[in-house]
Amino acid sequence: MNLPIFIAKRYLFSKKSHNAINVISLVSVCGIAVATMAMVTALSVFNGFGSLVETTFSAFDPELKITAVKGKVFDYNTAPFYEALSDTDIDFISESLEDNVLLRFNNRQVPVILKGVSEDFKYMTQMDKLVIDGTFRLREDVVDYATVGSGLAYTLGVRPGFKDPIEIFVPKRDVQVNLANPSAAFAQGNVQMGAVFNLNQPQFDEQMAIVPIELARSLFRYENEVSSLDIKLREGVSPQKMKKAISNLIGDEYIVEDRFEQQKESYRMLQIEKWVTFFILSFILIIAAFNVVGPLSILIIEKKNDIKILKSMGAPDETIARIFLFEGWLISFSGIVIGLMLGVGISFLQQRFGLLKLGGTPGAYLVDAYPVIVKLTDVLLTFIIVCVICLSTIIYPIRNLKKQLSIQTFN
Repeated sequence: MNLPIFIAKRYLFSKKSHNAINVISLVSVCGIAVATMAMVTALSVFNGFGSLVETTFSAFDPELKITAVKGKVFDYNTAPFYEALSDTDIDFISESLEDNVLLRFNNRQVPVILKGVSEDFKYMTQMDKLVIDGTFRLREDVVDYATVGSGLAYTLGVRPGFKDPIEIFVPKRDVQVNLANPSAAFAQGNVQMGAVFNLNQPQFDEQMAIVPIELARSLFRYENEVSSLDIKLREGVSPQKMKKAISNLIGDEYIVEDRFEQQKESYRMLQIEKWVTFFILSFILIIAAFNVVGPLSILIIEKKNDIKILKSMGAPDETIARIFLFEGWLISFSGIVIGLMLGVGISFLQQRFGLLKLGGTPGAYLVDAYPVIVKLTDVLLTFIIVCVICLSTIIYPIRNLKKQLSIQTFN
């Protein structure tokens, strides 16, 4: 066995006459372990929330979405679009037309986003899983139906099955308001209440109503225009590959976005929060790692006689310095390994049993317990960062020891 490592292990694990060093070393190990554990669990929780957000948005947002660079609407009945959308890797294509309207039911009125969609929308977004009351439908015979968010349904005071229709008011494009008859500047339509959906996202649950695209075009005074084209791909097809192929065909006047790009602000904010937390915990870890300096410095002072004996036996200064370098490493590495094991263990327990709840009322949130996902990359990153920090902190007492050895302080 390597002599410096052997002596360092004896110093750390064997019984000593001075128990204070044992206690201080144990405190240092615990400090590093707790900080390491906190980093692993925090990153795992953010991974869980990221996956939860991704799952939530994936149920509503299309795999690919085409919008115009300029203007709110566009007509896709062109040769480039026909070529791009005729690809066999595309499973469904849903038209979407959105704009702001005013909904009124009895004495309640709310400004909302009216989203007109085609029939394929229900297959693309799995609306059956999002509907919490009623049945998703767009049109039956001559009757148009609306599917609204849960918050909007509460505000309007409507439920599926109500006989009275919901009134829709839309400002007419390119029409000036006549003060003598202001109602003439608005297009008006009626829909029956069909269903209520819940996405746990306020911008959808409180502000969106889904209606047939034919009704939306009639109200907004469009013919074939759409706000976006929503695309669902066949299973196993790469969204990135298809996105590039469609973009090359339709040109730079249109934007093709995947799910992450459609919700880039939400994902970006989540990632920022994750790494800000990581850096804050890194600063805490730096403070914890400096606790290694104390017991290492005390051990060097305590082992003066051992150092003199080793020097008298011809041990080089580098070998003596390496003994205490390995001592600091053993203290740090013990804390790192314990912290990683605790962090991964607690994360898996939370993932399996949901020990830490989000609130006291079951069903109040999308999930009842904090979501957790352990990623190997985060564990490796934590291990590397903690090792670098701990190595940096023990350099100072070792350099100080080398200076003392060089000037024969221990003779």
